[in-house]
Formats: sequence, C-alpha cells, structure tokens
Amino acid sequence: MRDDENPKRLIVVGDRVLISPEEGEERTNVGLYLPPTALESRQVQGGRIIATGPGTPMTEPASMDDEPWKIHGPDVKYLPMQAQVGDYALFFRKAAVEITFEGKKYLVVPQAAILVLVREGLAASPE
Repeated sequence: MRDDENPKRLIVVGDRVLISPEEGEERTNVGLYLPPTALESRQVQGGRIIATGPGTPMTEPASMDDEPWKIHGPDVKYLPMQAQVGDYALFFRKAAVEITFEGKKYLVVPQAAILVLVREGLAASPE
C-alpha cells in the first residue's frame, strides 16, 4: 500500500479539541503591530477548531449499582461537547498542549479551558 492511499489522521479523545492557532503579528487598539514574541506573555489565545473528541464519557445510572466487572459491552455514552468543528475558540494558553503533526502546529485544548466560541451561521435567538 502506498502512503497516500492510507493517510495518517489525528483522532481527538475525550473532551478535548484540536485547534489551529492564530499565527503572526497582531494589531493593537492604537494600530501597533506586535510580533509573536510579544504575544507569548498573554494568558488567552484564539484559533479555529479543526477536530473535537466525542465528549465526556458517562456511566449508565442503572449500572451504578452493579459491580464494574459485571458490566459488558462497548456501548459507551458521551456527554456531547459545545465546541464544533469550524468554531473560533478563545482559550487559556496554559491549558493548551502544543503538537506538530506532518509539519503543522496544532494545540490540544480541554473543553474546560475554552472561554468563548464564535460560531457563524446561527439563527438569531428570540429575545
């Protein structure tokens, strides 16, 4: 088999998201451009969500009385995540883990570290 027939891909696990971080310079309110080295001291960072995990694994309430060894089957249920692929996320930098995959930089961030999501295409909610 050739490598291009079976490409590698990242699979995000649990309640984590894979983010493509913003790169380059950023403009301040007064019009100054800050280099990436000046942005490293910030506590919050943003980026586009590339992939999400399945969510937080949940146990069946009925099975909580049973002994763990009596539970059979791979039927796992997950609490779904609010983050979706394509969302722009603002998150705490300290919670992010930087990885490089096939020459590209990504951040793995737990859902709990995400402060806000920007999602396009949502209908306006009634007030």
